[in-house]
Amino acid sequence: MVLELNERSRTIFRQIIDAFVETGEPVGSRTLARRLDGALSSATIRNVMADLEDAGLLFAPHTSAGRLPTDAGLRLFVDGFLEIGNLTEDERKEIESQCAGTALSLEELLEDATSALSGLSQCAGLVMAPKAESPLRHVEFVNLSPGRALVVLVTEGGFVENRVIETPPGLPPSALVEATNYLGARLVGRTLGEAIDRTKAEIAEHRTELDDLTKRVVEAGLATWAGGESEGSLIVRGQAHLLEDVTAIADLEHIRALFAALETKETMIKILGLADSAEGVQIFIGADNNLFNLAGCSMVVAPYNSPRQKLVGAIGVVGPTRMNYARIIPMVDYTAKLVGRLIG
Repeated sequence: MVLELNERSRTIFRQIIDAFVETGEPVGSRTLARRLDGALSSATIRNVMADLEDAGLLFAPHTSAGRLPTDAGLRLFVDGFLEIGNLTEDERKEIESQCAGTALSLEELLEDATSALSGLSQCAGLVMAPKAESPLRHVEFVNLSPGRALVVLVTEGGFVENRVIETPPGLPPSALVEATNYLGARLVGRTLGEAIDRTKAEIAEHRTELDDLTKRVVEAGLATWAGGESEGSLIVRGQAHLLEDVTAIADLEHIRALFAALETKETMIKILGLADSAEGVQIFIGADNNLFNLAGCSMVVAPYNSPRQKLVGAIGVVGPTRMNYARIIPMVDYTAKLVGRLIG
């Protein structure tokens, strides 16, 4: 399609996209004539716009004389015309300072990265971490207070996750040490699912030498990890940015539907699948992705990988279809690569 457009059509099409990104409003022939400093007449521009509309690249909203790009038009622009910019040094430093600052755990790192993306892009930032399938390297029970202990899991990929469990009354400190040693001998080198299955089987078949209190601690630890083992986690920040351009009740309902979609596990699976479908940054515009077509939103998402280049999760932004793709695409790409380095 790009090759089929002559130079005049390309020039006008670019100007329409640029104006749409700036204002979000329909663009008319008079506006375009002014943007082109009178190089083309309004009549010529109207004829070209009509041809672009016939090609499915533009449409006229309501009875307006102006035109807006269709999702197909935006896709053509991103694939064939877009010149990707470079992040400024200040933008790189801003992302790095937020991601590499005070984060003490994987979840905090991902939250910081998502907040940084949201703030710089003025879109909603999202990051998805899948279930932990990496072999485990370390497990430990740490006493917090009477009746409470912290279970710490560390994977070979460097992920650290913590869960608080309730412990039986009167539990001696030695029981937590024994529970740590017991699970350490069975979990290390296995995935969480494999380790849980093996340990549960041993306990069920009474093939352990644990006393009753320690066994209850082990079972509590397994229960809290089994409860979240099959799910990933989706962190979304900056949803309010999506409401800034909403002017109609119908648009608000679409945004609410998008928020609801972002809360579902099915969405997490789809987002990760989108990132895993190809290397590098993926761009989904409106109807490209049935998660966002009703909301008039686009998603730019990139995978972040472990040091061994194994897919770990996905990070990106959701925003209006008129987002500044040239600026946001390198921003998402840089953040994904930075997260991959930091978790390594």
